[in-house]
Amino acid sequence: MKKLFLLLAICLGLFAEGATIDVVNKGLVLPKIIVQDATKDFANRALQDKFFKLVVGDLKVGSAFDVSDKYYTSGFDDSAIISAEQRADLIYRYALTQIGDQLSLKLKVLNTKTNQVRFSGEYTQSVDKFVFLAHKSIADMARNLNLSPIDWMDKSIIFSQYTAPGKSNIVVADYTLTYQKIVVSGGLNIFPKWANKDQNAFYYTTYIKSVPTLYKFDLNTNRKSKITQSGGMIVASDVSQDGTKLLLTMAPNDQSDIYLYDTINKSLKRVTTFSGIDVNGNFVDNDSRVVFVSDRLGYPNVFATSINGGTVEQMVFHGKNNNSISTFENYVVYSSRESANEYAQKTFNLYLISTKSDYVRQLTADGVNTYPRFSSDGGSIVFIKSIGGSSAVGIIRVNENRSFQFPLRIGKLQSIDW
Repeated sequence: MKKLFLLLAICLGLFAEGATIDVVNKGLVLPKIIVQDATKDFANRALQDKFFKLVVGDLKVGSAFDVSDKYYTSGFDDSAIISAEQRADLIYRYALTQIGDQLSLKLKVLNTKTNQVRFSGEYTQSVDKFVFLAHKSIADMARNLNLSPIDWMDKSIIFSQYTAPGKSNIVVADYTLTYQKIVVSGGLNIFPKWANKDQNAFYYTTYIKSVPTLYKFDLNTNRKSKITQSGGMIVASDVSQDGTKLLLTMAPNDQSDIYLYDTINKSLKRVTTFSGIDVNGNFVDNDSRVVFVSDRLGYPNVFATSINGGTVEQMVFHGKNNNSISTFENYVVYSSRESANEYAQKTFNLYLISTKSDYVRQLTADGVNTYPRFSSDGGSIVFIKSIGGSSAVGIIRVNENRSFQFPLRIGKLQSIDW
């Protein structure tokens, strides 16, 4: 059990303690945008208010505008004339309509100086997923206006949520945690990992008669299929770009190593052969190499090797507990413990490095920040921020140097994928 705890501790990054919304960089002057609600005769006032706040929040996270929190109304076809007090460059104007369990959104983005429509769109979604109307519209607007890409906003995150000792659910949610749906429950279900870019299936670990077992869950059919199992532990830590190969952490003989699993021919190949602990394998450099965490220096640190194994290269040269990693192209983000001594309050910060240079960038400044995951475009990072006995989902906008946090109201986050 002591060895198993050490394996899990390295995988998880050793949780401990901040949440709400935090903007790091406030020095940049951005064009101002206001949001106008043109909805008429809508029966659900609570949903109407939530939608307005979602749009404002998405615009803030997009980080391309100075966003007003004030609630404005207008007719949908009114001109873009606004009062001097509003002082905005753009207007995001929308109208909601509901028929049965379907919610529709009509919107347009207006230039206040020219009255020109810069972007318009219409969307429909089931009421229970109304949050994605806001997310998709803002992502589409950013793409059409040639702003920093935020296509990930319309994607789902998946996480394991501790609910009681030995109990955890797998939950699919939007990035703000406003929408949440439990898709796997009963027992200890941990380390979910999206199986493909379409996000219609995922891998996760559970226990069958006390043996760690890896399953694949199909969200279209709500059915699971067994992949493999291993004594000690088994975790799917990364999936190749084409979805045909998995990097697994397995410990059939107490000590964990990185394995490559081919989903087509069901073959398993051992990548690392260290006598200690190797975990958290992630594909890097166009799936040609593997970055992973190992205690081969006597403490957890980040290393890399070929997908075929062989020579191991040290990637990080500071800190004494560097773990919970994620990769995008030739970049690696990892969590590093930085407490002054073992009795000090735990602090884990996130750092960004490149496999091609000596580039190092610190992304967080305080608190316990673990389990980072890159967005599909590499421009944002989701992570877990631990606050005492609770957790929050954090979003870092890397190029914009901004950070946002969304607290989980019930339970505690164990692991997350994007």
